[in-house]
Amino acid sequence: MHEGEGNIMVAVALFGWIPIVRAIFKRFDARTAVAIAFVVGWMFLPVAGFKVKGIPSYSKLTATCMVILFWARHFDKERFREFSFGLIDLPMLAWCVSPFFSSVFNDLGAYDGLSQTMYQSITWGVPWYIGRVYFSNADGLKLFGTAIFIGAVAYIPFCWFELVMSPQLHRLTYGFHQHSFLQTLRDGGGFRPMVYMDHGLMTSTWMGLGLFLGAWLFYTRDLPEKILGLPSLYLLLALGVTFLMMKSYGAIFLIFLGLGFVFLSSRMKKNWLVVLLLAAPHLYVYTRTTGIWDGTNLSGFVAEKFSPTRAQSLQFRFDNEAILIQKALDGTVFGWGGYGRSRVYDEYGKDISITDGLWIITLGQNGIFGLMALMFAVHTPVIFYLMRSDPERWSEKNRGAPTVMIVFLSLYMIDSLLNAMVNPVYMVFGGGIVSMLLKGEAAFNTEPADGSIEEARIDMPNTRFLPSPSFQGSSRFIS
Repeated sequence: MHEGEGNIMVAVALFGWIPIVRAIFKRFDARTAVAIAFVVGWMFLPVAGFKVKGIPSYSKLTATCMVILFWARHFDKERFREFSFGLIDLPMLAWCVSPFFSSVFNDLGAYDGLSQTMYQSITWGVPWYIGRVYFSNADGLKLFGTAIFIGAVAYIPFCWFELVMSPQLHRLTYGFHQHSFLQTLRDGGGFRPMVYMDHGLMTSTWMGLGLFLGAWLFYTRDLPEKILGLPSLYLLLALGVTFLMMKSYGAIFLIFLGLGFVFLSSRMKKNWLVVLLLAAPHLYVYTRTTGIWDGTNLSGFVAEKFSPTRAQSLQFRFDNEAILIQKALDGTVFGWGGYGRSRVYDEYGKDISITDGLWIITLGQNGIFGLMALMFAVHTPVIFYLMRSDPERWSEKNRGAPTVMIVFLSLYMIDSLLNAMVNPVYMVFGGGIVSMLLKGEAAFNTEPADGSIEEARIDMPNTRFLPSPSFQGSSRFIS
C-alpha cells in the first residue's frame, strides 16, 4: 500500500467512497448493494491509503470492507441482530487473533498485538462475516458470482487499453504507479495490465475468476441470457480472449485446471480431483518444512521442458524459502511477529531474503499456529462443501456458483504458495458457503430460506443492472 502518495483523486475516491456506498444501499436491496460495493470498490479504488491515529490505515482494503460493513449494519440492523457465530468460525477466529499471540510471545507488547489483530480482522474476518450474513443460500452466491462476472466484463476495455498503451490507468487517475512497471513487461513483448489493482497477477486472477464463474454459471444455466443488452455467451468469449492475452500463465493454468476439474468431477460423480487440489498446499508445506523436498527436480523439469529463465527464478524462490523456513522454525510456534523480524540478514545487517508466497510470510510472522489457522480458515468451507454436496449435482441449476467458489478457494491456497495476493472477496465466498451449508438443502431452494424481511425484499425485480436472486422477466439490461 502507498500511504500519502498520489494526487487529490486518491482522497476524493477513498473518502468519496463512503457516500457512494450509502447511495448504493439506498438504491438497491441490502444483499445486492453488498455485492455491487465489493466488486466496484475492489476494482476501482486506488491502491493507496492514509494513516489514521489509533486505527489501521484507511486504504483500499479497509475502505472496501469497513465502509460496506458500516452501511450494511446501518440499513439492515435486523439481519445482523438475528445472526450468530458458531464453532465453524473458529479457524477464522484463530487466524484473526494469531498476530496478537505473535506480538505477545515476542515481547512486542499487547498494543502491537491488538493493532495487528485489528488489521487482520478487517482484511479477513470482516468479509467472512459479511459473507456469513448476506450470502447464506445458493441464490445469494449466484448473485455475487454474477456480479463478479459483470465486473470482470466491465474491466475488459480497461485491460485492453493497458495491453496496448502499457499499465498507465492508475497513474493517470491517481498520480502514481501502484507497482513496479518492470513487472508488467511480458516475455515476447507486450504488457500485463494492472488497471486499478495492486499487481498484474491480482488483475489476471480477477479476470480468471470472472471467467471461471461465468463459464460454469453459463453451463448450469444460472447466467442471464443477456447482460446490458448483449448475449452472455459473447461477453464470456470476450472475457476469455482478454484473460488469455494478459499472459499470466500461472493464473491461466490454475483457472483452466479448476474449470476442468469441476467438469470432470460432475461427470465422474466423484470429488477426489478437488480433494487433490485441497491436499496439495498441505503436502507442499509439510515436505518443505521437514526438508523432504528441496524443489530441484521441479526446477530441472521446468528448465528442460519450458524455460531455463523460469526454472532459475523458480529455484531462486525455493532457495529463499529454505533459509526463511529455517529462520521461522528457530522462532516460537507463533512466529517472530512483524517489523521484519522473520527475515534473514547477513553479518552486516543487510536483508538477504525475498518473500513471495503468503504461506512463507505467514510462517515467519505468525508461526506454525498462524499458518495452520490460515490454511484451515480458507479450506473449512471447501471441506464442509465436499462433505455435504454430491458432485453429481454440481452442474445443476443453483449449484454452479458455490461449486466454483470452493474450487477457487482451493486454487487460491495453491497460488499462495508462490504469491501473496490478498483479496477480501475470496473470504466473502468462504463465509457465504459456510452459512449456506449450515442451512442444509433448503439453502439451494429459490424461495427465501429464513423468512426474514430482507429475504422477502430480494424477490422483487428492483435492480436494472444485476439480477435479483429470483428475478423474473426481462429488461433492457438483463434478460
